[in-house]
Amino acid sequence: MKKTIRKNIEMGVLFGLICAIVLSFANFEVRCDQLRQNVLRLHIIANSNSEADQTLKLAVRDEILKNSTDIFKECNNIDSALITASTQTETLNSIANTVIEQNGFDYSAEVSVGDSYFETREYDDFTLPAGTYKSLIVKLGKGEGKNWWCVVFPCVCVPSATDAQLSDSVPQSAAQTAENGEKYVLKFKSAEIYEQIKKYFQKMSKN
Repeated sequence: MKKTIRKNIEMGVLFGLICAIVLSFANFEVRCDQLRQNVLRLHIIANSNSEADQTLKLAVRDEILKNSTDIFKECNNIDSALITASTQTETLNSIANTVIEQNGFDYSAEVSVGDSYFETREYDDFTLPAGTYKSLIVKLGKGEGKNWWCVVFPCVCVPSATDAQLSDSVPQSAAQTAENGEKYVLKFKSAEIYEQIKKYFQKMSKN
């Protein structure tokens, strides 16, 4: 009898612990989704991995980031940022192609707004979880080289936008999670594994 009671207690404690872990991860995943849904990533894809093409990629990046503050200055949420990005693709394309021409390359840029999958990424002041984000995509030439990515809304990756913060467009709890990424290393890794599994099954369902 006593063994049965003890076993039931142990099972109850174990079940409670599992539930606590699941709920903790579920709450963390909610905050991750808030980050994914409320920032606009910048995704620049180089023509190739040659030194010249990679150097050009960074030059295009610098020019686009320099203009991002003015382009997105009137945006106060992700919806307005997406509308602005969509209406400014020609302007951004012109900026990118001007840099390409000035550096003597014979290919062109293609700017679009779409979905991109990113792995967990640690920046100087924040960490963004793996997953699919709305992105401003800048494809240079064949787009077969290494990428560069950051965030254009809010303009937290723009050096001149010193007042920009993730909390400008993201719920405070989600912003705090990103800004304290060192506290959630294991959870960010778990979220990345979860997103990879989800991505795999989504791909399988389309085949």
